[in-house]
Amino acid sequence: MRTKILIAFLLVIGASFYLVAASTIRMVGDSLFEDTVRAQMTHVEQLAVTLAEQEMPADAFYQRLLEAARQSGGRLLVVDTDGKVTFDTFDERCGTRLALSEVYAVLDGEKDADYGFHQQDGEGRRQAASVLDRLSGRDLNQIWVGCFCAALWRGGQRTGALVLVTSVQDTVDSLTSMRDQMLGVFLLALAVVLVLAGFISRIVTRPVRELSDGIERMSKGDYQHRVHVPGKGEMAQLAAAFNQMSEQVHNLDEARNQFVSNASHELKTPLATIKILVESMMYQDDMDPQLRREFLGDIDKEIDRLSSVVGDLLTLVHIDSHKLRLRREMMLFADTVRESAARLAPLAKKRGQTLTTEIADSCEMFADPGKLAQVCYNIIENAIKYTPDGGTITVTLHRMGRDAVLEISDTGVGIPAEDLPHVFDRFYRVDKARSRDTGGTGLGLSIVQQIVRLHAGSVTVSSEPGKGTTFTVQLPVK
Repeated sequence: MRTKILIAFLLVIGASFYLVAASTIRMVGDSLFEDTVRAQMTHVEQLAVTLAEQEMPADAFYQRLLEAARQSGGRLLVVDTDGKVTFDTFDERCGTRLALSEVYAVLDGEKDADYGFHQQDGEGRRQAASVLDRLSGRDLNQIWVGCFCAALWRGGQRTGALVLVTSVQDTVDSLTSMRDQMLGVFLLALAVVLVLAGFISRIVTRPVRELSDGIERMSKGDYQHRVHVPGKGEMAQLAAAFNQMSEQVHNLDEARNQFVSNASHELKTPLATIKILVESMMYQDDMDPQLRREFLGDIDKEIDRLSSVVGDLLTLVHIDSHKLRLRREMMLFADTVRESAARLAPLAKKRGQTLTTEIADSCEMFADPGKLAQVCYNIIENAIKYTPDGGTITVTLHRMGRDAVLEISDTGVGIPAEDLPHVFDRFYRVDKARSRDTGGTGLGLSIVQQIVRLHAGSVTVSSEPGKGTTFTVQLPVK
């Protein structure tokens, strides 16, 4: 692609330079020939008038022609009305017909004066050989001559014509030399342009190649590759955007792999437990009925755990695929908070915990009651699970500006500072305090965060190890 662009660029430059050079040579040539034609035609016309006014014998007339021919540096011929040569300063064409179009144009009365250019044998003189002539092998023994013709008048009658034949090869050689010089300049300029174009092309296309290589490597799964484009131009901005996208894809890929690994582990653990319990029951024919009931109870718990994991995974899949639709309606958020706390009150009582609810505002809003109930339930249940027996869980709801603020605080073991940024990650558990012994799937808080975001709200957490944790949910009200 880069080669094609470079070739096209060179063709455009070459064609432009050729047109300029050709136009320049043409204008210079036209100017030179116009000056030559103007000077020679003026000379011939004046000489024709002078000769026509003088009546002299043929010998004297001939001598006058010879003198004029020497002065003009050319050859003079006089032809009659039939085009036959009557006088020739070279004494070669006398008595022959001069078949030149410009001569007959004057003799026929079409013009009083005319000219033309012709090639003839150089008789030992050659054209200056140009570079193109050497390449083409053109015959250089033919030289260019100009034929300038003016009418001869006597008594108001056209009696013939005076013809001046003179070489214009010097002018042609000058144009040829100029053309060769222009060709040399063109080739030199072409070489310079070629070098510069190649250099500039490498500079211009290097960022494109970097991006192209990066995209190709990314398409093959190398998400860690980064493109390095210096500067602050558009290509540098594009490279920065590509690197950011590559980073995001890399993070998504790692998150996907981690998610699959965690999900597999969460599903594998209860399945392995169920398998062990079932095998134990299969190979013990005389198992104690009480022990059998315990095994069946454990199997039931593991099945519930599997069902919970699968349900949470399906919820996250629907959220990620944007298939989860909120069923919004006007609701009182305070009622949802009270109902969730009431449902979990027996669990807190069983552990000797104090669960208190403080509602300062009804917080009417347009939202999905079912999804917000899941948010409240997950956070309160989480607080109960990780608060020691006899602890306290406080649920408060108040309004702050245009937001409803729900705070759920506990007096549990707290969360270390290094773990706080990850509490909403999927399958993330804080070491020791957040073990699988509590029965959680590690997905509850992630679901909470996604539901809150769907409602254009936010959820944050603050904690101090040994003193407790507080989750704060802010949701827009009407």
